[in-house]
Amino acid sequence: MNRFQNSPATKAGTPDVAGFFDPRTFSVQYVVSDPDTRQCAIIDPVLDYDEKSGATATHHADELLKYIDAQGLSVQWILDTHPHADHFSAAQYLKEETGAPTAIGGYVTGVQELWKDIYNWPEFPADGSQWDHLFRAGDEFRVGNLHGRVIFSPGHTLASVTYVIGDAAFVHDTLFQPDFGTARADFPGGDAHQLWESIQGILALPEDTRLFTGHDYMPGGREPEWESTVREQKQANRHLANTTEEQYVKLRNKRDSELPMPKLILHALQVNTRGGRLPEPEANGTRYLKIPLDALEGAAWE
Repeated sequence: MNRFQNSPATKAGTPDVAGFFDPRTFSVQYVVSDPDTRQCAIIDPVLDYDEKSGATATHHADELLKYIDAQGLSVQWILDTHPHADHFSAAQYLKEETGAPTAIGGYVTGVQELWKDIYNWPEFPADGSQWDHLFRAGDEFRVGNLHGRVIFSPGHTLASVTYVIGDAAFVHDTLFQPDFGTARADFPGGDAHQLWESIQGILALPEDTRLFTGHDYMPGGREPEWESTVREQKQANRHLANTTEEQYVKLRNKRDSELPMPKLILHALQVNTRGGRLPEPEANGTRYLKIPLDALEGAAWE
């Protein structure tokens, strides 16, 4: 199985993009680097978690660090596009290893408020202070000499943002590869109309913009893929081509009603709303996750 792919810079002012596929969660992690300064950003890193044993590990995050060291890169940012529902974020671990600041969209506070109630955390600070920097729509940043900017892309979650760095856009869980379609919008705080609007904003980027997705589910058993272009998505995305907003919302809501909740959603959100921090150890030195019962719809009994 292809688990790594490099997408080199296309011209001056564009990044090298290395994608790392995690087959356990179908997630893609990215190292985005400036060829001139060797500065880089890590996007959506995965902390390994085995739900059967409760074990955690840093295999995938360490793979990123090994690549960064081999390429002579220096980490400038550790970025999450949203609080993930299907894997733990390795942002805090990578901050400890590299000293680089963590960042996410400032809209994460809405997600924190929502999950604070679900987990019954009355003292939890739902203020985004778990990250070093909170981005808002239109904010600009640098990766070395590369220009980056932030697009607010809600719909999949209340907090989702897209990072555009040079000619590369990291579109997280909005668009998938054209043969799979688009992301679900039925998580707490999700909305199919908002997702449609967010996708239109992404598709308004220049047609040769490289789009990098947060997951790939390998329809038909093909090898993992995670790069496309705006042009390719407009022409071939199975949920979007020749589709109106009304048709899309109807399709999205019907499809979502038939999907079970991700198996790790209740595990992951209590870590990812804390910026990738695991729960503090209790008196016996062991960390414990808290799983609310009957909190979400979408059980698959057959």
